[in-house]
Amino acid sequence: MQLINKINYLCVSSALALMSGAAMAGGFGIGVQSGSGTGNAFAGGAAAADDASVAWFNPAAMTLLPGRHVAVAGHLVRPSFKFNNAGSTVPGALGTGNGGDGGDWAAIPNAYYKMDLTPDWHLGLAFNVPFGLGTEYAAGWLGQTVALKSEIVTVNVNPSLAYKVNDRLSLGGGVSIQKIDAELSRFTGAATTGNVTLKADDTAFGFNLGMLYQATPSTRIGVAYRSAIAYDLVGSAVFTGTSAALVSGGATAKVKVPDSASFSVFSTMGSKVEVMADLTWTGWSSVQQLAVIRTNTVPGGLAGSPIGTPDLFRWKDTWRISVGANYKMSGQTKLRFGLALDPTPTNDIDRSARLPDQDRTWLALGVQYKPDGKSTFDVGYAHEFVKDATVNNAAAAGRLIGTYSNRADILSFQYSHRF
Repeated sequence: MQLINKINYLCVSSALALMSGAAMAGGFGIGVQSGSGTGNAFAGGAAAADDASVAWFNPAAMTLLPGRHVAVAGHLVRPSFKFNNAGSTVPGALGTGNGGDGGDWAAIPNAYYKMDLTPDWHLGLAFNVPFGLGTEYAAGWLGQTVALKSEIVTVNVNPSLAYKVNDRLSLGGGVSIQKIDAELSRFTGAATTGNVTLKADDTAFGFNLGMLYQATPSTRIGVAYRSAIAYDLVGSAVFTGTSAALVSGGATAKVKVPDSASFSVFSTMGSKVEVMADLTWTGWSSVQQLAVIRTNTVPGGLAGSPIGTPDLFRWKDTWRISVGANYKMSGQTKLRFGLALDPTPTNDIDRSARLPDQDRTWLALGVQYKPDGKSTFDVGYAHEFVKDATVNNAAAAGRLIGTYSNRADILSFQYSHRF
């Protein structure tokens, strides 16, 4: 357990140092988990088996990569969330202005390793950031009693095993050691209490399973499942006003990141064309509300009492659909294309300014270059067309009412090496 804690500390420190933006997929999912997948909008992820990132997408597909493989990827992402007021009833004394752009640049890392134990048994290790949220608005804005800063980062360390049952069927599974860090702040609406900031963290465990089936010589099918992970975050709620000492104290909150299941198909058409598709279900209905509870009694509140009003989400499950194609220009160069429809789990009634998410359409392209038989470079770009998102949030007084203009851009780089 001491080793696990050290690994988690190093991983979270690295991720927090790099990541400052928001999610790039529905909900607070991070939609970029490999540089090679970006160019295909992550179509066929559970069946593609391009590099060591299969240790994350579908451990069973590691059987398609003989030998030792390493893949290291970095993603520059730029989400944008711009609020447009449309009849808010918040008094001017509690905030003015639209808060600027709630999104910002972020850098997100991934790293993967795969090796053979025997000709039939294979070992993999994934390090990535599967969930994250990062919005921040200017102090004093119209919705400051709803949200100022919202940052959630999860870092995942995922060892896995794969077994080749026969020439057509492979099975795999792994364990996730996942750390979450959260920081959420808002203005309380009173000078005596000022801003309140929740900082809390937890480490929890999950698992993943995978299956790969070679249906025909040119077509394979991948199925992957990743479990939900439930957290009991423990930390503190700190107030900044003149009465801060009377109300600040320990705090706890429950968060559950969702499970997911993917069905992928990958097929070759002659020697130059590859096509792929993916259908992924995500159980976002596990996210219904976020309530912060006191853990110790202070003059301003009893242990076990809520701190403020819970954030209501009432999210629903989603189905993400993606298709992609590759064209091999030569033995060294491959072009990638992708399209994805990524629906939001949010709704127009409960959508929060903390995450003004809406339906996304991905358009992606990329290029792969192999200078020799062992090294591979991938560059991918995706633009997310995001629908405008309406919010109607209860504030400390009145309501925050308006529409968000959203978009996101992703630029990915990856280096892979086969030993």
